Amino acid sequence: MSDLLQMVVSENGSDLHIRVGTPPTIRVHGILHRVEGPPLEAVDTEELMRSITSEDHIQHVRERGGADFGFAFGDMARFRVSVFKSKGDFGIVLRQIPNKMLTFEQIGLPPAAKELLYKPRGLVLVTGPTGSGKTTTLASMINIINEERDEAHIITIEDPIEYYHRHKKALVTQREIGVDVPNFAEALRRALRQDPDVVMVGEMRDLETMDAAITAAETGHLVFGTLHTTGAAKTIDRIVNAFPTNQQEQIRIQLSTVLQCVISQLLIPRIDKPGRVAVFEIMMNTPSIAALIRDNKTFRINSDIQTGAKWGMVTLDGFLLEKYMAGMIAREEVITKSQDPVTIQQKLQELELAAAVGAENDRSKA
Repeated sequence: MSDLLQMVVSENGSDLHIRVGTPPTIRVHGILHRVEGPPLEAVDTEELMRSITSEDHIQHVRERGGADFGFAFGDMARFRVSVFKSKGDFGIVLRQIPNKMLTFEQIGLPPAAKELLYKPRGLVLVTGPTGSGKTTTLASMINIINEERDEAHIITIEDPIEYYHRHKKALVTQREIGVDVPNFAEALRRALRQDPDVVMVGEMRDLETMDAAITAAETGHLVFGTLHTTGAAKTIDRIVNAFPTNQQEQIRIQLSTVLQCVISQLLIPRIDKPGRVAVFEIMMNTPSIAALIRDNKTFRINSDIQTGAKWGMVTLDGFLLEKYMAGMIAREEVITKSQDPVTIQQKLQELELAAAVGAENDRSKA
């Protein structure tokens, strides 16, 4: 296992997959690569699993079909580990968590988003599918608060703890689900009695957690959370629809008041060099957007984002176009990842026609 983890680190891989019937497989820049060698047998996967797993976790897998935990690989990296049963055999996925925190510039977030880290209260949501870099973005945000806000007590609630935060200017309390506290909702309720200024919720996965996060933001805390949604409008609808019908109007009112920002992100393979680049949709909660949330008109939010550049807003499609015109991502990625493929294709054609005309004019002058 040590050799495989060393390979993941040296190749800058994101995930290591261990399965019966195939060699170990590493995901690098979004692509799966099988390690040379024979397919793994059931005894191989169990041996690899036991080399990094405690008996308590193995018992958890046998009883519930899976276990998640963090694992340190020396000083080189940490891994988020998911052990599970598949067709009666053990399987493992290890996600590499880099030791080094990224800056906003390295992540690619616009400078306007940094202002969110100094808000006294409110709810900031980072959304996107699995593997889109939400954890890295949140860890970087928490790290900046830790480095720059000496009045802040930060509480993180994670399943499992991924990035370790040392105490810097701020005081940091990290709590792991299943180790320090039974679930997210309970951890959030307890957090309000622990003098927090900033609370980070690893995943808002159920109604109880969403309700507790909104309450924490309402009562004067800055709360960061994640959801597996794409786009601001879908994120708001996801939260509202998680509640019973008779509570939804009240939740819309609460959200319109406490929500500060929704940052939706994706990771896209680069074509100019190895790696992936993050693309974002950023919605700031202006009075106009708050009214749309309150009045259940989230379908009009995208129009406000398109005209909200002066507040630091940007649409996902606009961000995709910008990266395409910079030569960083492929045309196909722009179309397949966009929220409005028809409009985006028209804009691509217009931009490409304008570029071709410009090039022809340059040749004529020469």
